[in-house]
Amino acid sequence: MASLRSHVLLDAPADAVWQVIGDAAAVAGWFPSMKSSTGDTRQRTVILGDGSALEEAVVTHDPARRRLQYRVTGGDLPVTEHLGTVDVLEIGPDRSIVVYSTEISPDSLADAFDAAISEAVAGLPGHLS
Repeated sequence: MASLRSHVLLDAPADAVWQVIGDAAAVAGWFPSMKSSTGDTRQRTVILGDGSALEEAVVTHDPARRRLQYRVTGGDLPVTEHLGTVDVLEIGPDRSIVVYSTEISPDSLADAFDAAISEAVAGLPGHLS
């Protein structure tokens, strides 16, 4: 199983960042490789840029800890195991860090997932109002 991690330091309060990250159904709004997303705090469906769908179960949605975890449970990609974790950590009154970790199998999917996640995390500053 491949382990991936991306992070970004933000000049924004952790609660403001969580408003973006914690809206599990709206992930396509800040994740460029996704065309659309729907769902709630228990499940979601994302449609990737190539039209592939991923069905995901939200494992953890914890506003107090500002943690979102989800697992790919089905869809068009040959994912056999997956756990994504996004943590929003406060490092000051107006500063935070987002750490996005993923465990994925098969390893052949790691490069594509890593590139997509890294792009999304790096672009987060542009999605904060």
